[in-house]
Amino acid sequence: MIGLRPAIGASLAGAVAVVTTIFTTGAVPVPGKATPIRPAAHATVLGYVESGDGLSALRRNLAALTNVGVDGVNISATGARVSSPDQNAETMLAATHSVGKSAELLVGNFNNAKGDFDPVAAHLLFISAQHRKDVIAGLVTQARHGWNGIQLDFESLNGSDRAGLSRFTSELRAALPTRTTLSMAVMASTSAAGYRDNAYDLPVLARQLTRVVLMAYDQHGPTWTTAGPVGGLPWVELAMATMLKSVPRNKAVLGVAGYGYTWPAHRAGTQLSDAASRRSATSPVWNAAQAEWNSPLRGGGSIWWSDARSLQVRRALSRRLGVQGVAVWSLGLSDPLPS
Repeated sequence: MIGLRPAIGASLAGAVAVVTTIFTTGAVPVPGKATPIRPAAHATVLGYVESGDGLSALRRNLAALTNVGVDGVNISATGARVSSPDQNAETMLAATHSVGKSAELLVGNFNNAKGDFDPVAAHLLFISAQHRKDVIAGLVTQARHGWNGIQLDFESLNGSDRAGLSRFTSELRAALPTRTTLSMAVMASTSAAGYRDNAYDLPVLARQLTRVVLMAYDQHGPTWTTAGPVGGLPWVELAMATMLKSVPRNKAVLGVAGYGYTWPAHRAGTQLSDAASRRSATSPVWNAAQAEWNSPLRGGGSIWWSDARSLQVRRALSRRLGVQGVAVWSLGLSDPLPS
């Protein structure tokens, strides 16, 4: 979930009326302004914090959340070990527990030296019984240290590692304490073959997992596509519909972007928070079909972003589909979530 990286999928035509937002919230959104989402009782509202986020990003959202995901550890480049949570992650854990909420530790294959997810590291983990044993032992230690759940965030994998990911997940589930949840974030695809090509054997994985979080964002981005929605609604709906053919609705969670991407005319694009996206826009327009904002940039180019109003629409979609809830990436970038 870290950094700029492409997702599998294609945009489809479709339309979503703005009245959806008014109907589900009773509030008429102000163009270009944050419109709060009010989570329904008993639905999962998972918010992610990144390693560089300050405690304030978590505290201002805790009342609205049921679960917190802390982007905390990664496997080594050799796949032989897993890092330990830093002090910031430990602080997030303590703050989450102080209000009686559940905290999940994210473990992934992000390589800081490369600035991207590392499929080779994941492969080396999956094919070695000793590496799997050692990494699982490290994660079990963290669960016993107080983390309520572990969430796997292995991305950009090769399809040939499908059996390896399933085996690792099964072995981890068997080793974790019974009360520790085990979840997985999966890259979005609009076809069953696309999920398999990303090494997700969804029917097998779903049997081991508490929840499967669909990362329904990064449909477009400045380093892999031309300008377009971060996660346009028709694409989101198709990706979720495809996943639900293999994952029970009560285990599925809809991941929602709380950030924007820029495509400047004369320099490299970047990721921006919702607030920074609004500041960078010259004349923001709500695209009802995609349920996102877009605008020209000062100096040329364009920007798309998914904010609290986008989240309202996707929240309504999650209710209509009867899935477990929503997950927001990430609290340090997104609009605040009022309780």
